[in-house]
Amino acid sequence: MIVDCHVNVYEDSQMLPLHTTSTAHARPGELSPRSDPDTVYAAMKDVDKAIIFSLRYKDSVGIDGDDEVTARAVAKYPDKLVGFACVDPRMPNYMDLLVHAIEDLKLKGVKFGPIYNGVSLLDPRLVPLYEYLQRNNLPLTMHMGTTYGRVAPIEYGRPLDVDAIATRYPDLKMIMAHMAHPWYEECIVVARKQPNVYCEVSALFYRPWQFYNILIAAQEYLITHRNKIFWGTDFPFSQVQESIDGLRGINKQVEGTNLPRVAQATMDYILHSNPFEHWWHGGYPG
Repeated sequence: MIVDCHVNVYEDSQMLPLHTTSTAHARPGELSPRSDPDTVYAAMKDVDKAIIFSLRYKDSVGIDGDDEVTARAVAKYPDKLVGFACVDPRMPNYMDLLVHAIEDLKLKGVKFGPIYNGVSLLDPRLVPLYEYLQRNNLPLTMHMGTTYGRVAPIEYGRPLDVDAIATRYPDLKMIMAHMAHPWYEECIVVARKQPNVYCEVSALFYRPWQFYNILIAAQEYLITHRNKIFWGTDFPFSQVQESIDGLRGINKQVEGTNLPRVAQATMDYILHSNPFEHWWHGGYPG
């Protein structure tokens, strides 16, 4: 089984001019920004399931999404897609929107980007979110790590704040996206320490030297076989096959050296990781 745990969905009309100008520095190689429900479904043809969410990042990277587009995608392709809500804690009614997304639209978790919304994980505005998610057995995926967005405060992308929140809310399942690059060592030690914290490798393969070091560090800290690291693409910023190939071929760059290798078992474990078994207490409620 292959599950893509990190897929973005939004309509073409929800892409603002800022998105076009800022993504030129997002990654090496070509980037096709379209990510409407039909495009997402076609891109996910080689995975068994995909966790999708929209983004409320209009002032940082120019995507002004909403939960309705996520719900429409899930309703159209229910056998493939599972939807998470998006939150922007700066909005006075963000908790009302979240309750609507979960209780009316039947979304199954939450995506939040502290760096993109300019709101620290330690901000008191997030307390109702944490309490609601913990009470309702809903996971929280967080963008951790840096970004190309000029107005996004980089300090909010560092993962050490996750440690504090995980301690305060021990029943809240939290997932650090992108291994918190470039602060992957902080990500790894927090995930190792906290039983309710996980991480994932989306949008990392196209920086192969960094990705190699991330996986080696994860092996050395003994988290690669503890249901701690999950696989994803960050579509449309990465495609499925290139993400698989990037993981499978990670050792090519150290051939002919005495550098350590990413174990085949590590690659297999990550690629076939199953968030539906671990991100909800008692497993995915369906």
